[in-house]
Amino acid sequence: MKLLFKQRIFSWLDSYDIYNEQGEKVYTVKGELAWGHCLKIMDQYGKNIGTVKEKVFTFLPKFELYVGENYLGCVCKEFTFFRPQFVIDFNGWNIQGNVLEWDYEIQDQAGRVVAMVNKEVFHLADTYVMEIGKPEDALYVLMLVLAIDAEKCSRQ
Repeated sequence: MKLLFKQRIFSWLDSYDIYNEQGEKVYTVKGELAWGHCLKIMDQYGKNIGTVKEKVFTFLPKFELYVGENYLGCVCKEFTFFRPQFVIDFNGWNIQGNVLEWDYEIQDQAGRVVAMVNKEVFHLADTYVMEIGKPEDALYVLMLVLAIDAEKCSRQ
């Protein structure tokens, strides 16, 4: 399964549209005014299905993941000198990426690839292509990509 993640250019808060391979919008992400990033994920019918929320007052960036009101886990930035590193406290997954944080893969505990994420560079707004092995993992992969993109935005 392939999803295309596009940030809206003219928006006061973080807003994204996520499309499937047929060009149909399958998710909409809207930022809320809050301390730190708070991103609400809606399905194609406008129902809130997930949230990525930044914890404030932490030494390194930390994002909590929710499906509905249920806490799933978190994504934390680790202190490293050369290569960005994130710790995922969810599903036993981990992320391996390159120095520029444009391309990375999400792996399960056994080292199998759950998803490949590639940033397309020649666009005005952030655009990522997510190749996801299992459709049931799409929402979770989207949450991780949102957390990493929000962390990068906070740094800039």
